[in-house]
Amino acid sequence: MTDAATRAAELLKGHRESIDRLDAVLVFTLAERFKHTQSVGQLKAEHDLPPSDPLRESQQIERLQRLAREADLDPEFAKNFLNFIIGEVIQHHKKHQS
Repeated sequence: MTDAATRAAELLKGHRESIDRLDAVLVFTLAERFKHTQSVGQLKAEHDLPPSDPLRESQQIERLQRLAREADLDPEFAKNFLNFIIGEVIQHHKKHQS
């Protein structure tokens, strides 16, 4: 390998190690988030509250899109990601109410 190719391989390895660490952070962060949403679902079921809260959801989407812009992340991606998470949370909340 040339010096440039060796250097590129080292940089690639470093980036991949960072990506792997960040993936772990994401997984553990999502797990923590879902622990809290499970508690919310239980509270909603105990008090006969609806599994979804459209006003809060829209506020959270706006908030996440604003944060995404500040972080130089595509706000549409942030919106889609949060919508996916919200969908999962609502399904969990509905299970609590069954």
